[in-house]
Amino acid sequence: MHIHRIAAFTSEGLGGNPAGVVLADRLPPAEEMQRAAAQVGYSETVFSCPNGDGSWLTRYYSPEAEVAFCGHATIALGAVLGQAFGPATYPLTLANNRIEVAAEKRDGEWMSVLRSPPTRSAIARPELLSEALEIFRYSANELDPTLAPCVAHGGLDHLVIPLHSRAALARMDYDLDEGRRFMQTHGIGTVAFVFSESDRRFQARNAFAIGGVLEDPATGAAAAAFAGMLRDLGRVKEGEIVIMQGVDMGQPCRIEVAFTAELGSPVNVRGKASVIG
Repeated sequence: MHIHRIAAFTSEGLGGNPAGVVLADRLPPAEEMQRAAAQVGYSETVFSCPNGDGSWLTRYYSPEAEVAFCGHATIALGAVLGQAFGPATYPLTLANNRIEVAAEKRDGEWMSVLRSPPTRSAIARPELLSEALEIFRYSANELDPTLAPCVAHGGLDHLVIPLHSRAALARMDYDLDEGRRFMQTHGIGTVAFVFSESDRRFQARNAFAIGGVLEDPATGAAAAAFAGMLRDLGRVKEGEIVIMQGVDMGQPCRIEVAFTAELGSPVNVRGKASVIG
């Protein structure tokens, strides 16, 4: 098994979120994929093989469990498919969805664009929000009064909590075991905290305890969900947003999301990718 190590969503050639990528003639057994992901140790390793219908059968594993969808690993997969087979759009058959990733080379760097599953969002229940604030040591007066916390979906459910200041975002902290229990209990893929620098530029931090990772430096699935949430709330109805993530970890990542005004429609998540090492 050859494992490509790729940094996804790099920013000006720096940072990025590492992902393992395995291309195979057929997918290994689930226990073998899980063992390989644990050995790699990145937040996600993606496994993909030809599906016989023109698509690529694709599965994602964190060090601790299979995950239905992962954005940054899909961006990394796009770059590896592009390197192996050339610039193109590659349909992907996931465990619960069909999506696609396009790969092209720009100025010597691979750029991938994933088309997400359909999006949806709903205002977070008060008791869910209250529990999250306690775990992450925030008070209600640190929330952004202009943007409601939501459970947003773009392949996975994410609890998105907007904060009113960059300083509040910078001090995000929590106990990993508490966070894991919370996410498992409520079926949440990540808890995403966001700060609005402007109407179309955001800073974000994403807790990924359910995958055994305290924080993910770039989360394409959450970015897709967040874009759908902004559209549902009427905050940004269409166009493009930029999300900067991983800055507080010393791994700056740039995620670009483009979307139409059609509520619930898939969004396009774009990012650069580079080989690690």
